[in-house]
Amino acid sequence: RRRRGLMAGGGGLAWPRILLFGDSITQGSFENGGWGAAIANRLVRKCDVLNRGLSGYNTKWALTVLPKIITRPTDQGTIAAVVVFFGANDSALKDVNPAQHIPLPEYAENLKHIIQYLKSIGICEEKVIMITPPPLDVSAWEKTCIAKGNKLDRCNSVTKEYTQVCVRVATECGTDVLDLWTLMQSENQNFSTYLLDGLHLSEKGSTFLETHLWPLLEKRTGNLPMIFPHWRDIDHLNSQASLLR
Repeated sequence: RRRRGLMAGGGGLAWPRILLFGDSITQGSFENGGWGAAIANRLVRKCDVLNRGLSGYNTKWALTVLPKIITRPTDQGTIAAVVVFFGANDSALKDVNPAQHIPLPEYAENLKHIIQYLKSIGICEEKVIMITPPPLDVSAWEKTCIAKGNKLDRCNSVTKEYTQVCVRVATECGTDVLDLWTLMQSENQNFSTYLLDGLHLSEKGSTFLETHLWPLLEKRTGNLPMIFPHWRDIDHLNSQASLLR
């Protein structure tokens, strides 16, 4: 017997979905060793994991395109969770990188509006997981900037301020939050090994993120059934009855 919630119009199956909504750290999460790919692998045949990472985007641009990514009302019914992962670009220094920079008060409001939009189309705060930006390895990121002919445009102490705002907004709005900035620097860890170029996650950093994110997602997906029976449970003499029951 099919579990309620998997049926869609026309007798098809509406697979549960997790939406990963973020910037380049999300866009690149399906690369080899990426955290998004690891989550998707854990949930094969239970839940689709959709990568909606937008490289270079800040919360202002993300808020503008969100209604194009999750529409009302057709998309929201099968959403098991939405991961919101912005701040690495918002925290760019205004004087050096005004294109991506978003002031702290606006960053807070944009995060609130993202959550409010999701709630307005039926995705409650219990399904939303916020992730703070990771810490910045200033030395490594400066080398990356210089190699591209640019000036250093980010600072870890500024990223900390955006992290604190992200945590505060999540607390106020009732969503879970993964404080990646703090976790990666706890117990005086050498967090530089978690970063590929000072900003984006290395494979080790992706593993670190996935390890901490999975328990939050498991709470939301742990009861999802395997979609379609295991092949050993199919009656080969009457396969249609086994597969369509």
